[in-house]
Amino acid sequence: MGLFPPTVGMATLRPTVGMATLRLLLLASVLAGALHAPLCRAACVEVDSDTEAVAGKGFKLGCISCKMRGEVPATATVDWFFKAKEDSDFSHIFSYEAESPSIMDDRFWERIDWNGSKKTNDLQDGSIYILNVTFNDTGVFRCFFDRVLTFSSYEFRTHATKFITLNVVAKATRGTASILSEVMMYVSIIGLQVWLVVEMVYCYRKISVAGEEALRESAAEYLAIASESKDNCAGVQVAE
Repeated sequence: MGLFPPTVGMATLRPTVGMATLRLLLLASVLAGALHAPLCRAACVEVDSDTEAVAGKGFKLGCISCKMRGEVPATATVDWFFKAKEDSDFSHIFSYEAESPSIMDDRFWERIDWNGSKKTNDLQDGSIYILNVTFNDTGVFRCFFDRVLTFSSYEFRTHATKFITLNVVAKATRGTASILSEVMMYVSIIGLQVWLVVEMVYCYRKISVAGEEALRESAAEYLAIASESKDNCAGVQVAE
C-alpha cells in the first residue's frame, strides 16, 4: 500500500503537471523546428545577388522570382542580358527554356553555367554562374522571367525583371554590411538558444513546484481520510 490511494494522488497530480508538461513539449517542438529549418525544404525567398566579383574566379549571379500562387502549375523561361560600361544597350547573352541552356553572346561562350532550378519547367531560381570572370564583365546584368500560370480554364502570363550591377575587382573586399549581417546572425542564434534554456528552466521549475504541491495536497487528503477512518473505527468499538 503506497503513501496515498491512486484515486486521490493521481487525480490531483495529473491535471496540474499535465498542462505544464504539454507546454514544455510544444515549446521544444516549435524551437527545434525553427533551429532545424535549413535542413528542410525551405519556401521560396527572393534574395538579392552579390555584386562584387574577383577577376579570374567564378561568380554566381543570383536571380530568384517566386511564384505567388504555389498551388497553380506553371512554366517559365529565363533570359539574361548584359550591358558593359561602353555599351549603350543590353545584349542578349543567355537563355534557359525547357531545361535547355543556350549562350547567345561570344563574350560568354563556354563561360556561363545554369545555376538555377533543376529538373523542372516551373522555374523560380534563374541564377547563372560565370566562369573565369574578367574586368570586361563589369557592367549591368538584367534577368528576365517569362512565366505562364496554367489555370483550369485559362492561362495567365507574368513577367519579372531584376537588374544586377556587377563590379569586378582584383582582390575580394568585405563590406561593412556583410560583417554586420554576420554579427547579427550569430547574435540572433545565441539569443534564441539562451531564451530556449531560460524557458526550459522556467517550465521545469514550474512542473517541480506543481508536483510538490500536488503531493502535499494528496498527502494531506490521505491523512484526513485516515484520521476520519480511525475516528469511525473508534466509535464503532465504543458502540460495541
